Amino acid sequence: MQPLPVPCPARLIPDVTGAEAFRGAYREAMGRNAVFVAIESEAPRQWTVKADTLTAGADHAVADVVNDAIRNAILRLVRNREADFGAYTGPVYFMMHGVRNEERARELAAALHAALYGDLELLARAVPSAP
Repeated sequence: MQPLPVPCPARLIPDVTGAEAFRGAYREAMGRNAVFVAIESEAPRQWTVKADTLTAGADHAVADVVNDAIRNAILRLVRNREADFGAYTGPVYFMMHGVRNEERARELAAALHAALYGDLELLARAVPSAP
């Protein structure tokens, strides 16, 4: 598997449905000292978005302002019923269950990945603030 570029196009976000696919992608991210990000099918029309910064190593720091922006975006998705209640909002591990389609899950995962590298632009477009 090639390392994910930053920002990562949504189409390149790996689908880690199944334990072996998840373990392989997680090990790959850890071996490259990269942020882990992926989507996983839960059930028909139900997707999970996952991200973990532990794989990026001790030198990878996410600024408080970035963590706040991610947490607020995830909470907006929960309020808007685009993700299920009980989402993990960081600061190290992020997960959103119940995303209704693969395309949206990929978009959110790509935005989350970019944000975890300090680029909040995709996240702001994917999950706009309330007017």
